[in-house]
Amino acid sequence: MQNNRRDWIMGSGRGLAGIAFAGLLSGTDQAFSFTHESSDPLSPRAGHYAPKADRIVFIYSTGGVSHVDTWDHKPKLYQDHGNKVTASRWLNKPGAFERYLIKPRWSFSQYGQCGTWVSELFPKLATCVDDLCVLNAMVCDSDGHDKGTLAAHTGSAQFARPSHGAWVSYGLGTVNQNLPSFVVLAPNPPYAGAQCWGSDFLPGCHQGTHVIPGDEPLTHLKPRVSSLSQQTLELELLEKFNARSVRNSPLDPVLEARMRSFQTAFGMQMQAPEAFDLTSETQATLDLYGLERGQTKGFGWQCLIARRLAERGVRFIELIDTGSNSAENWDSHGNMQDHERLAKMIDRPICGLLQDLKARGLLERTLVVWTTEFGRTPFHQTADHPGREHHNLVFSSWMAGGGVKGGIVHGKSDEYGIGPLEGQVHTHDLHATMLHCVGLDHEKLTYRHAGRDYRLTDVAGRVVQEILL
Repeated sequence: MQNNRRDWIMGSGRGLAGIAFAGLLSGTDQAFSFTHESSDPLSPRAGHYAPKADRIVFIYSTGGVSHVDTWDHKPKLYQDHGNKVTASRWLNKPGAFERYLIKPRWSFSQYGQCGTWVSELFPKLATCVDDLCVLNAMVCDSDGHDKGTLAAHTGSAQFARPSHGAWVSYGLGTVNQNLPSFVVLAPNPPYAGAQCWGSDFLPGCHQGTHVIPGDEPLTHLKPRVSSLSQQTLELELLEKFNARSVRNSPLDPVLEARMRSFQTAFGMQMQAPEAFDLTSETQATLDLYGLERGQTKGFGWQCLIARRLAERGVRFIELIDTGSNSAENWDSHGNMQDHERLAKMIDRPICGLLQDLKARGLLERTLVVWTTEFGRTPFHQTADHPGREHHNLVFSSWMAGGGVKGGIVHGKSDEYGIGPLEGQVHTHDLHATMLHCVGLDHEKLTYRHAGRDYRLTDVAGRVVQEILL
């Protein structure tokens, strides 16, 4: 009896996939469901208003990129290098909190018709500035890596909450039932780990699918059986058990979520291999991203896959810039020279992504966001120190496409890049603006959990209307 029970349970679990598989064999774009379409948590839904963007590509450089060495040009910081500055009024420290000003290691030049200043660290990206909206007065709540990274992804620096991608998936569903609505391309997790793409209290189907660059970016995509017909026969038999479960538990959200995950899994079995296969890409396209034929790793690979996923209807695509190992990031305490090597790894691929999206007519409907958890101090307690410390009082990010004005700089920090002077944009504001671009009102996109309504921006955030078309 025990063996029969075990066999039935195993068969029932596999049968959930069988139901999904039957839907895939129906020849329609919509996945099979026992319930009405409106109950499918991943069915495509309209937002609160007409969107300017259909999808988001979120690029995250982990470790804290120095704003004064990249996007925030400070001539006076060069001029006053080595002088002492009293930073008490910015740092909220008692007494005379003095530090030595440290100039950038790289020069800046103006680029494009807009004349935006960009560091020589990003020579390729500098050519794209007419499409960029640079945010030079970003602020966040924490100068700790884990908390800062968590806040950048979930809006909360203190507690695990659903990630931005999960909120977008929850709000809009997916237009491609054969691929996840939220995909994360990362060789290694950033600080705060998988929480950065988790769904927390949102239905589990909205969490990000982590794709690791390599020869097999997604495992277990190949069927275990030898033929499609054999698999079909097995699944048709097992489907009966699932039909019984549905009759006994109508509209069970847990059951529906599990069934939906199997639907996506089987859809991916059919479409994901093609989405991750670059053999059809031209040499010119590979060159644009700095890729060798057959290469399956590197940030160029991540960026090209992001374009392919965007073409195929994935709602939210995150690219995490963590280098070749988890310790290789922008946390340059001891030597700012590390920024040069790290910038070189992402400069050409991101430029290639922007150019490729634009050439294919996708950039207009794709919101591209680049950010980091915080900036780095324009000063140090030791004169001529080779590194910089964490700095959350002001830093830089940028946005492109998807309803955002190109060729502008929004916000301004003080003459040394220590604090914001005007146009401050908090992490909550960035998230509110991202949601707005895809047609979601950050104050209305809520989920009731533990007796209260939650949202990505908590009880704060404003849409930065000044940067929108």
